[in-house]
Amino acid sequence: MIKPMTGVINSYYPSLTNSEQKVATFVLDNLEEVIYYSVTDLADQVGVGETTVLRFCRRIGLKGYQEFKLRIAQNLSDEKDKYSSESTNLIQSISNNTKQSIENTAAMISEADLNTAIELLHNAKSVHFFGVGTSGITALDAKSRFLRIGRRTEAIVDPHFQAMSASTLSEDDVVVALSLTGSTRDTIESLEVAKESGAKVIAITYYSRSPITQFADIVLVGGSKESPLEGGSLTAKISQLFVVDLLCTGIALLEKDHSLEMQQKTAKSVVSKIY
Repeated sequence: MIKPMTGVINSYYPSLTNSEQKVATFVLDNLEEVIYYSVTDLADQVGVGETTVLRFCRRIGLKGYQEFKLRIAQNLSDEKDKYSSESTNLIQSISNNTKQSIENTAAMISEADLNTAIELLHNAKSVHFFGVGTSGITALDAKSRFLRIGRRTEAIVDPHFQAMSASTLSEDDVVVALSLTGSTRDTIESLEVAKESGAKVIAITYYSRSPITQFADIVLVGGSKESPLEGGSLTAKISQLFVVDLLCTGIALLEKDHSLEMQQKTAKSVVSKIY
């Protein structure tokens, strides 16, 4: 049985430091919002450092911030069934959520940042998509999308290969890092190596203030908020793909003739694969 987080936090409260108590108080007052915060967001809301938030998580018996959010989400899930019979029609509900996610992404992306990112990709000697887990699948989708317009890119989803690849990059190369939370340890560690090598970094994340952004030259806000129990949701993935499509289409428009030729060639190359 999952222990209620409110009870756990209250039981540890007297033993916490003053700054940790500030985190505890905010969390208790904002449980439903906190599950959508990055560690940076929560630290900013409370007015403490990220290390204080992480220390608070460990003080209440958890391994880290992601486990902390997962436990809260599990508690909230027990209290109300998201897909109860009283909820909106399932088809309409998911359709609305998906459309809203794309609209939110479109509204949050800076056109200037998007154009700068497209220019970086256009001039890059090589482009590497980094992502693990569900974001790794998006990275593979991105590679496929770029290949169809004749752009050779790499999609690296294994953390060890990411790190090794990052160490070989130069200032002429670009890494597109995909992480919905912006807190994926493997991706962030690989980006640190890439930056040390001089590479440019474009981050696609839902959280504009998250650990991944400290290594990014450009941040494109893509995805949608999801609780830890919704990890890998299609709504978030579709929004990531929307940003990838913006980048790919931007490149194609800069190289119209070449892109059209490559689209025709790649389509012809697989036509015999279809009955």
